[in-house]
Amino acid sequence: MTGDGLPEPTAEAPFFAATRREDVIEFARPGTEWLSTGWRGGRTRADAAYSCTVPEDWRCDDLAGFVDDRLRERGVAAERVAAAARGDAPVLLTGVASRHARGARLGPVEAYATAGVSNPAALPTDPDALHEPGSASGSDDGLPDGEYVPGTVNVVVGTTRDLAPGALANLVAIAAEARATTLLSRVGVPGTTSDAVVAACDPDGEPAAFSGSATRVGAAARACVRDAIAAALDARYGDATDSPPPSVADARYGVTTDSRATVFPVEE
Repeated sequence: MTGDGLPEPTAEAPFFAATRREDVIEFARPGTEWLSTGWRGGRTRADAAYSCTVPEDWRCDDLAGFVDDRLRERGVAAERVAAAARGDAPVLLTGVASRHARGARLGPVEAYATAGVSNPAALPTDPDALHEPGSASGSDDGLPDGEYVPGTVNVVVGTTRDLAPGALANLVAIAAEARATTLLSRVGVPGTTSDAVVAACDPDGEPAAFSGSATRVGAAARACVRDAIAAALDARYGDATDSPPPSVADARYGVTTDSRATVFPVEE
């Protein structure tokens, strides 16, 4: 218990009942509020969320059918499969093997991460490295028009607090900030081309209006996401024969956003 009497996740009583079923991870907690930036994302209430590892060089024209088949094959309860099929249960897709996922707990927060960076997304900030508006190669604005590539640094983060709608949305931002900071430090890029975040809270928990970095929830989330991603990278690339690509140019997939936007003041 904390000073405010709220039970926190512990090794004996975690926030999620996380279970790995071969290439599927189930993050179960009945009646949870979720906000997902992944496939069929948005805000919903469900008893579980899922991370599904996809095969190498995977392409799929029927994501709903793929997810439905995969969850059924891995023994997920029928009612939870149906929730995923309706888009109620968040589902994340990744090219990273589920055995490399790692979790972290601190205070009122628990987070899990998968981390593969075969598709890095660099964001140069040096003006000399940027193209002037309209001068980039490819399309008129130099922006890509790519498709989903398996890889990803996905995060699932949950808190025992009952977050206000804005605080739950901000928890996504807090997790993304922690992910970018950790990846910049570890692999030199702030993300990949297919990252996603699922944030969760307990609607029966102690109400919390905010989740910024100065709050108990926000500070714990930053630490959990940082440590889960660092551990997931170590798990994925711990073999001396395998390591993250040293640059976007050396990666199998990846993008560099070097287009320069047109900047203008806000007029009175």
